[in-house]
Amino acid sequence: MGDDKNGRAKQAQDADNRQRARDVAATQARWNEPEPPDEAAEAADFESELDSLSFPTTGTEIVATVGDYAVRSADESYTIGDLIPVTEAETFDSPAAVRVQLQRPTVAAAMKQVIDASTILQNPEFPYSQRKAYEQTFKELRAIDADDDDEGIQAMSDWILGRIEEKGKLPGSRDVRRQAAKFCRTNGYQVRNDQWLGI
Repeated sequence: MGDDKNGRAKQAQDADNRQRARDVAATQARWNEPEPPDEAAEAADFESELDSLSFPTTGTEIVATVGDYAVRSADESYTIGDLIPVTEAETFDSPAAVRVQLQRPTVAAAMKQVIDASTILQNPEFPYSQRKAYEQTFKELRAIDADDDDEGIQAMSDWILGRIEEKGKLPGSRDVRRQAAKFCRTNGYQVRNDQWLGI
């Protein structure tokens, strides 16, 4: 076939036909695969069960009711039981408060680890302001490199758990912020003094 207009058109048509044949073969190969779960139906079930709880309610009640439902992040999937602390001390005022907690699953998972570890302390006092400071630090670490696999959040969670084990008490929120800033600078992320981590 010569290199003329008709030859190029024939080659393009042949390429289209081969692509269609590959698409049909791929569709037929997937024909017997089970369909993925209907996420919209699952979300509706979760919402109705969450709304059936009487608020304010505890983390224990939430996990008992909807703990098996899945929450997906960009990197992995969590159950609600992985994200909400199972404790009577953790209360939620409304379904919206639970949804806010679940919007950032990596932050929620790290906070759950810290809250669970704090319950074994002799003085398990974990004031709201300190909790919010920890959570804000985790959020800032998430924002510094959204493409990362949340290495900073895991490193800080491990550091806090290590301090709890070593010293028998929760580290202060300023110490957590300093350590987070140190982690960022060590890993090449710029932290300005006017930012949350810039202590």
